[in-house]
Amino acid sequence: MGLSKTMLASLAAAEYLDPTPIQAGLIPRALEGTDLMGQAQTGTGKTAAFCIPILERLLPRSEAMWPQAIVLAPTRELAVQVRDECVKLAAGRDIQIVAVYGGKPIRKQVEQLRRGAEIIVGTPGRVMDLMNRGALVLGEIRFVVLDEADRMLDIGFRPDIEKILRRCPRSRQTLLLSATIPPPVKRLAERYMHEPESVDFSVKDLAVETIEQWYFTVDSERKYDLLVKLLEREQPRQAIIFCRTKRGTDKVYRRLDRSFKDVDTIHGDLQQRSRDRVMRSFRDGQTKILVATDVVGRGIDVTSISHIINYDIPQFCDDYVHRVGRTGRMGREGVAFTFVTPEEGNELTRIEMRINRLLKRAEIPDFVALSKPQPSDDFDAEEGKSAEPLAPKPVFGRRTRRIRRAL
Repeated sequence: MGLSKTMLASLAAAEYLDPTPIQAGLIPRALEGTDLMGQAQTGTGKTAAFCIPILERLLPRSEAMWPQAIVLAPTRELAVQVRDECVKLAAGRDIQIVAVYGGKPIRKQVEQLRRGAEIIVGTPGRVMDLMNRGALVLGEIRFVVLDEADRMLDIGFRPDIEKILRRCPRSRQTLLLSATIPPPVKRLAERYMHEPESVDFSVKDLAVETIEQWYFTVDSERKYDLLVKLLEREQPRQAIIFCRTKRGTDKVYRRLDRSFKDVDTIHGDLQQRSRDRVMRSFRDGQTKILVATDVVGRGIDVTSISHIINYDIPQFCDDYVHRVGRTGRMGREGVAFTFVTPEEGNELTRIEMRINRLLKRAEIPDFVALSKPQPSDDFDAEEGKSAEPLAPKPVFGRRTRRIRRAL
């Protein structure tokens, strides 16, 4: 790739021996200064794909008074992760990389910026706040990265992102990374990027091949008992249990904490100090079971996660993709289980259509998950989810035919 000796030494120290597909495809183009719109799933090495060319092309500190690169990320946790990855890859260079995000005192971040930084990684809201205070000057920005662009637009950051982009020099290079490229992301790229090239490294099957995916049909009032049985059977190395609401997350966490060791929780209402502590403990392997909302559904790179349990079926299909993508990272094997109530059959069907794959039905012997008998396999999808036979026996019937027609 024509990388410098300093970068090659950093990659060797990080034990990055061979580039992933998105790294091999994006880095050479980015080194040429091209605006790029890269599509790839989480866990494929996107962060290094944009960090490496930026680090290689930074000007010496003597030639730039203000920050040269800014990376926008949707969550605090992802901003910290990107900062840490950039620091690791910047080994051997005199480069300062600062993460700015809400939930931490802004005064300390202002002081860090005053001391000088080449690369800023932050959430759009805190970046805007620092800009308005005059603490962050974007007049010398040469590189802009929009990481997890689809997620940032999903959670309402578009106005802030546009204001930030308008403050950056037009001569900048812009890199947009996203797991999906829906129309709003494409319109953003067309408006604020210069003749961007598209590089698509997403697989047709959005569900990673190394992840086994199962579902349980269960009454809502029996979900917790099923969760306990499943954890006892699976004995996960590390697991994330996803709930839809903060209140539900706390409720499940409190009950699990009385029965299992090394359980913790994370959601948006926790103070940033607590969120940092939880994620540090989870990355270090001290926390084995993490009960979470979708605040950690994207971008959190913990390679030892063996199990994902969707205690609540996600509201949006793409959230399912990103939840499940927390396991099976970088080619490792993983397993995902989704709890589906009889009323949520349509939600599961939409997920299966999105990932072009039928989830396999799972059962725990001697555990009664449903109080009422379920319809037979040949059913109308409008009425709910059928009780298909345990995989790997093929599933037939109108549900299968309907999904295949839609695909």
